[in-house]
Order: sequence, then C-alpha cells, then structure tokens
Amino acid sequence: MIEVLKQKARDLKRKAYALYFVYRDPRCPWYAKVFTALVVAHTFSPIDLVPDFIPLLGYLDDLVITPLGIYLALKMIPPSLMAEARQQAISLEQEGKLTSRAGLWLVVAVWLVAFGLLGFILYRLAAASGIYRAQ
Repeated sequence: MIEVLKQKARDLKRKAYALYFVYRDPRCPWYAKVFTALVVAHTFSPIDLVPDFIPLLGYLDDLVITPLGIYLALKMIPPSLMAEARQQAISLEQEGKLTSRAGLWLVVAVWLVAFGLLGFILYRLAAASGIYRAQ
C-alpha cells in the first residue's frame, strides 16, 4: 500500500515537472499556458498556500488542490506536446530539484490580499458598531 502511494507521488511529481516545460512552450494554447503556470507556481512554491500546521486544511492543498490542478492542466494540453514534455521532465528529475520563485510570490500575494481583506472587514465592523469612528 505504501509503495503504491510512493509510486503515485513520484508520478505526480514527474507530471508537474512536465507541466513546467509545457507552459513555456509556444505551441501550448494560451488558456492552458496561464492555468498551467499557476499550477506549476503553486506546486513548486517553497511555502504552502495553507500552512501544514493548520489541522485538516493544512494538507488540503497537498492532497487535493495540487493533484486536481495537475489533472485539469493535463486535460488542456495536446497529447503530443505532453509526451515531449514528459521526456524533458525525466531528464530534469534526474538532475535535481525545481523550485518556483513565482510560486513563492503567488502565495505571499494571496496571503497579503487575505490579510488586507480581513483588516478591511474588521475595520468596517468596528466602525459600524461604534467602537471606532472614522473621521
């Protein structure tokens, strides 16, 4: 059972590496390129969108969002282009690890927007309840 899960994880990683090459290829359709770039940035980001220490939700992106994003991206890409990218991914996988600075900034931007929105909501609630008066 554990060996099967390890094999599935390796396969998912190989697909993610292949998607990295696909979104950089000019033959990739623009809509697939945009979606695939977001999936690759999220997958290879050095920090998680939802930190792992948050119960249940912390592993949601690792167990659901990443595989679902990869699955949907694979549906958008022509099979011949994906086959070429898989060959490139095998060679990259043997060379080393891929990380994404874009993924890092994507996650940081999402968190900043979330905190900004939360601050705005708290400010509006405080102003509406009379705790804080805007001048």
